[in-house]
Amino acid sequence: MAEERTVMRTQLPTSAESQNPQLKKALEFPILEKQNWLIHLHYIHKDYEACKAVIKEQLRETQGLCEYALYVQALIFRLEGNIQDSLELFQTCAVLSPQCADNLKQVARSLFLLGKHKAATEVYNEAAKLNQKDWEICHNLGVCYIYLKQFNKARDQLHHALHLNRHDLTYIMLGKIHLLEGNLDKAIEIYKKAVEFSPENTELLTTLGLLYLQLGIYQKAFEYLGNALTYDPTNYKAILAAGSMMQTHGDFDVALTKYRIVACAVPESPPLWNNIGMCFFGKKKYVAAISCLKRANYLAPFDWKILYNLGLVHLTMQQYASAFHFLSAAINFQPKMAELYMLLAVALTNLEDTENAKRAYAEAVHLDKCNPLVNLNYAVLLYNQGQKREALAQYQEMEKKVNLLKDSSSLEFDSEMVEVAQKLGAALHVGEALVWTKPAKDSRSQHRTTSASKAACFQQPLGSNQALGQAMSSAAAYRKLPSVGEERPQMKNLSYT
Repeated sequence: MAEERTVMRTQLPTSAESQNPQLKKALEFPILEKQNWLIHLHYIHKDYEACKAVIKEQLRETQGLCEYALYVQALIFRLEGNIQDSLELFQTCAVLSPQCADNLKQVARSLFLLGKHKAATEVYNEAAKLNQKDWEICHNLGVCYIYLKQFNKARDQLHHALHLNRHDLTYIMLGKIHLLEGNLDKAIEIYKKAVEFSPENTELLTTLGLLYLQLGIYQKAFEYLGNALTYDPTNYKAILAAGSMMQTHGDFDVALTKYRIVACAVPESPPLWNNIGMCFFGKKKYVAAISCLKRANYLAPFDWKILYNLGLVHLTMQQYASAFHFLSAAINFQPKMAELYMLLAVALTNLEDTENAKRAYAEAVHLDKCNPLVNLNYAVLLYNQGQKREALAQYQEMEKKVNLLKDSSSLEFDSEMVEVAQKLGAALHVGEALVWTKPAKDSRSQHRTTSASKAACFQQPLGSNQALGQAMSSAAAYRKLPSVGEERPQMKNLSYT
């Protein structure tokens, strides 16, 4: 009995300690999760080396079964550019927790970064089954469908994403679909809605300004670009676009002043140096123009617009071999543009390669639907070769195109082109009264600079028919080119990239 009482007495203090909450030990975290707080702390502080050390220790202790450690390790791998390794770790996380939509979203994101867009859509669709109200899933699905060129599905997903949560980026991608389809009006409508939702987004304002600039609605373009510069005076895209507008209207010195500001922000911008080069071209400083365009070509060797302009400047300087080189390169990147073949034919004509010039003109005529200069130049070449019947056919085709274009209120025909066409008509015995009725206006546009450069380049008198034909063939070839050189590069600043 005494022994039993002793046991009972010795047990009483133990019972008292267990009932006292102040003496209770703190609960220990499960071994799989105990270092998660430290991993998270290092990650948000961007101390990735320390974070990887803790992750390594955690994975060793858990035999690679800690989902959070694997997840953060995959995020770090992605930041370091190891996309394939991050994909494998995210797939492991998805196996450990198959009902977690976030893991599937990260798997799909890695597949997207690897260029496997179809596989990414499949994983995103699986994630959407787990969470049907996730804006990010719908948006990313739409982006994947854009890369797969399935624009209808992309449009549906992006509209669904906007229904779940309105976001600037979704509006931008939806507008890009309409731009890829060539529907500028619907793209402008989408971007207007985006600006109503986010009126201080300079990217949206700049894009709208660029679209109006492309359509030639300069007042609205200036309005949106001005708003973009109000919110961000250093927005180089808006400054570049505003400079392009001034350049289009012949204010080359003001445009160059704007471009100086852009050069401080993005000194290696190909569109910038392209536009600077075309400003010098408008000022008849051809050597400076070639220097700037060569720099633009060095920065963007596959941009056909820069090659186009280089060919134009070399043609103006009567450097026909160099013009042929750059125009041939531009055609390799833009094989469906009739004006390029026309310029190439002009260069070949002056290089005395008549057969290839005819082939280039034939391709230009095949591709062109509305530019009368293509047919005019071809007619001149055929006339020089004594093929009057074929020249007359091209001349008549040119007249048809002029009849279709002359009703346009904004259309102005170059006076030198009209003169050349009238002389060719007289040579072909079709009369000197041509279908043009509108005289060319003396504006400060790039077209006037073009005419001046043409007159300076061709000193040969129009005495014989051969001299007449050569002069016409060369002079008429330059009609719309400098304006193309100024305006087209601005489309590069849209969100196509």
